[in-house]
Amino acid sequence: MTGASRLLKGLLDRMAALLLLVVTAPLLIAIAIAVALDGGPIFVRQVRVGVGGREFKIIKFRSRIDSRTSRMGQFLRRFSLDELPQLFNVLGGSMSLVGPRPPLPSDVAEYASEGRRRLLVKPGMTGLWQVSGRSDPTWDEALRADLRYVQNWTLALDARIIVKTLRAVLRRTRHN
Repeated sequence: MTGASRLLKGLLDRMAALLLLVVTAPLLIAIAIAVALDGGPIFVRQVRVGVGGREFKIIKFRSRIDSRTSRMGQFLRRFSLDELPQLFNVLGGSMSLVGPRPPLPSDVAEYASEGRRRLLVKPGMTGLWQVSGRSDPTWDEALRADLRYVQNWTLALDARIIVKTLRAVLRRTRHN
């Protein structure tokens, strides 16, 4: 992904993130109030590694208290709502809507050269392995899916991954 395609993806990501933030603003506010009432800070920031190996802070709704998942946190994680603040990361350009999930610096330190290829694109809120049908893939399975995404990226692939992600989230909502 170079030149015009990288620019187009970045522009589409930021426009979509802005639109999604506007549309979900009432939900984001409601979640923020609920998390605040649960005690403690509303957001957590975690250091992750992005494109080119640059570190950045990912933003999430707080879902844990004293290393235990809070009741509100369980709900947020069940429906991936704790990850909605990452739209601010997308808007700011440190993340994309679709791409490999952003790894921890300690994980990147152990990457072989093949694993480092994941860092050629911005990390995403969702990615190919998240919609592959496996809820808990092995490292090798996740890496293969991420590298397949990096090597075969197209706007159509991003659109398919986003649709599959929305279906998965809605399916969890309907079944619970």
